[in-house]
Amino acid sequence: MIIRVTVNGTEFVRDVEPRTLLAYFLREHCGLTGTHVGCDSSSCGVCVVAIDGDRAVKSCTMFAVQADGHEITTVEGLAQGAALHPLQQAFWDCHGLQCGYCTPGMLMASYVLLKHHPNPSEPEIREALAGNLCRCTGYQNIITSVQQAAAEMSPQPVEA
Repeated sequence: MIIRVTVNGTEFVRDVEPRTLLAYFLREHCGLTGTHVGCDSSSCGVCVVAIDGDRAVKSCTMFAVQADGHEITTVEGLAQGAALHPLQQAFWDCHGLQCGYCTPGMLMASYVLLKHHPNPSEPEIREALAGNLCRCTGYQNIITSVQQAAAEMSPQPVEA
């Protein structure tokens, strides 16, 4: 089946089997290996991507054909050249990652959260990331990273 998707601003037209999962499409057909595959059952969240910029999706539970006609943002699409996205920089600054395996999913779930809630409370951050598992960090530095990014990304008041 021929599908047309825009991934990180680049259009991909590919012939895929209808059973191809979006995670594998991104990795194997688009060459974007930042989207990790952990559990293949939607339990871990390492495969989260953004669909149409505002919906977090576990790409191991979505077929590539379901993404036909949509825009997908992966972790590779966050940075602008060599400049890290504020979320990526905050994860670096606040030690929000250790082994890094869960980091792409955490970043993308946080990215979508901040699109909808630019200044989330700690409980809102924890709820938004509840579907993402990390076995290394204990989560506090991840929460702190999202809080720092939110502060950095929030519009600053203009002084009169």
